[in-house]
Amino acid sequence: MPVWMQTAALLTLSNVFMTFAWYGHLKSLNTKPWIIAALVSWGIALFEYLLMVPANRIGYTELSVGQLKIMQEVITLAVFVPFSVLYLQQPLKLDYLWAGLCMLGAVYFIFRS
Repeated sequence: MPVWMQTAALLTLSNVFMTFAWYGHLKSLNTKPWIIAALVSWGIALFEYLLMVPANRIGYTELSVGQLKIMQEVITLAVFVPFSVLYLQQPLKLDYLWAGLCMLGAVYFIFRS
């Protein structure tokens, strides 16, 4: 499997954990004290880091730090939008499309050389 694909796969899995760690408590732990939500989030974030660190190390063998960061941000948006709509029941807004188009521009500029 190419390095970029391994990196993207690990970053995607990492982002699923990150999104739940950062935002999942808004729905599932909203009646609990914030310290409980923080501790649960830290527990989930451990799995994020167990995937993020290898993803960046693998990616850095062929990609620049800028390319890794833009890849991460695109994946973050791609994971966050469905999470927001499906799990948090937030409305799908046209602004997500505009943000995605801006991210495509960033991908173009960071990967063009």
